[in-house]
Amino acid sequence: MAERIDRWPTGAPCWADIMVSDLDRSMDFYASVLGWRFTPSDPEYGGYCNALVDGEPVAGMSPALPGMEDDPHAWAVYLASDDIVATGRAAVAAGARQLFEPMEVGRFGSMGVWIDPTGAAFGVWQPREHTGFSLIGAHGTVAWCDLLTSDQAGAERFYAEVFGYTYEDIGTRHEAYAVFTVPGMDRSAGGIGVAAEDVDHLQEAPPLWWVCFEV
Repeated sequence: MAERIDRWPTGAPCWADIMVSDLDRSMDFYASVLGWRFTPSDPEYGGYCNALVDGEPVAGMSPALPGMEDDPHAWAVYLASDDIVATGRAAVAAGARQLFEPMEVGRFGSMGVWIDPTGAAFGVWQPREHTGFSLIGAHGTVAWCDLLTSDQAGAERFYAEVFGYTYEDIGTRHEAYAVFTVPGMDRSAGGIGVAAEDVDHLQEAPPLWWVCFEV
């Protein structure tokens, strides 16, 4: 059932976006697969646009930066924060490396990007007018966010220290995996795991956050 979210608690995955080499082609693809509609591409913000489901923002998309058109495209995941500066300090103290320092994005909020101690990039979003994806539980909305890493224990320690994650281990002898919950949420917010040995293409993947969309 579709649920509207007004504000995400600290640490919860609250937004996802992607830079693409051909914005029109990517918009057509997601429109046909997930039924997305889009806000106009805004030149003030590098051509950024929001994907909409039932008129609510569910993800972001923008053209690749000059010189990066041929780089691999990957979804970025942002974790909510009430104080991005304090969150950034806590992340660095826990072993993260700052990639993009916190910056204001107009009236919408503030964002920054860090590399966690296992090597995975994650964004942090402090909302103002834009609180993140505001609809879940409907076709085309974000359903789940996973962190794929080679060091599950290290990742769990880091996100517990910085964001207060608690975990339920649901892995098997073939695959290490735990779901996480953040303070203030009564349901799991995502998962952290290690690629199974028989998933060859993921064995070669670097540590990263990824997104599953509901259909």
